[in-house]
Amino acid sequence: MATRTRQDFQRFADSAAHAENPLYQRVARALSESDEALAVVEGAPGRKRRPALVFAALHDLALSGRAEPLARAYAADDAEAAAPAAIQALLSHPEHVVELLGRRTLQADEFGRYAVLWPVIAEAAHRAGAETVGLVDVMCSAGLNLNVGRVGIAYSNGQFLGDATSPVQLAASVVGKAPLPTWPMPRVAARVGLDPDPIDTSKPEDARWLRACVEPSQREQLRLLEAELDLAATDPPVLVKGDVLDTLPTALAQVPTDVLPIVLTTWALRDLALDDRLRFLHRLDEAAATRPLAWISVEGVGVAPAVPTFGDRRASGHSIIGLALLEGSKMQVEAVGRSWSQGRMLSWTAG
Repeated sequence: MATRTRQDFQRFADSAAHAENPLYQRVARALSESDEALAVVEGAPGRKRRPALVFAALHDLALSGRAEPLARAYAADDAEAAAPAAIQALLSHPEHVVELLGRRTLQADEFGRYAVLWPVIAEAAHRAGAETVGLVDVMCSAGLNLNVGRVGIAYSNGQFLGDATSPVQLAASVVGKAPLPTWPMPRVAARVGLDPDPIDTSKPEDARWLRACVEPSQREQLRLLEAELDLAATDPPVLVKGDVLDTLPTALAQVPTDVLPIVLTTWALRDLALDDRLRFLHRLDEAAATRPLAWISVEGVGVAPAVPTFGDRRASGHSIIGLALLEGSKMQVEAVGRSWSQGRMLSWTAG
């Protein structure tokens, strides 16, 4: 019974990659050994039974007050207490857990993306001669990326970009000797996110889900998320729900006509089939027929159509930072750098 699901949790518990996370490692072991718990997880669609998503659903129970023993164990970072408490929570609220697994997706760690986006947005505006831009984030999740111009980023090469007074302060590593561009961040006149199922952080249950996707033991990450949520609340983005290819024209229409739209795709196109990636590029071409626009991509090697790859191999473990300017039938596209660790490390190659 539940052989595949059991193996998934066993692999998580046995993985050396999770050795530094004894809390979830111990919970994974306990779940793999409980037929009753696995039976609940099996009630979710097959692709929604992944351990990380199940852990987020359990964390959501704890944060919502439905599983107080689990909440106490998480607060104390007590792995031994968390294991039986997690099983108790799962068996006490099976319908809620299955509903969450079916409806929600795991929200990826977005914190490092600011470090990549800040210099490329500034570079795009400089090249286009634009003092004001509108940001359009594809597969936006909660649209937190759209606050990129309102954060501070300290880089390992001594450069600092952004707002030193912002409550959101991050650090990132720079590889190589080339400095990052220091053009000023343009004024952002519009922040628009599009997603098949965007997270509206003004709704308590949506904000709670973002918190639930962060492991309880990652205190600094949770603190940073709280700062991001507070910052987003002061100037919420416009969220467009629907298929990203169909809704891209609607999202671009939210940007004033006298403002340069900058479309952002950060590890978003990888979720689309190749034909749909090409359709995305066609959508950009269609939009550029009536107004100039820029496209910034941070995707795995060879994922973003038309973006050069430096000759790097696919699935090489890093991403290519691409910058394209489109106007009419013309597109100027360049690979301006590489990125590792979801944006926490980057190199700049553009002259």
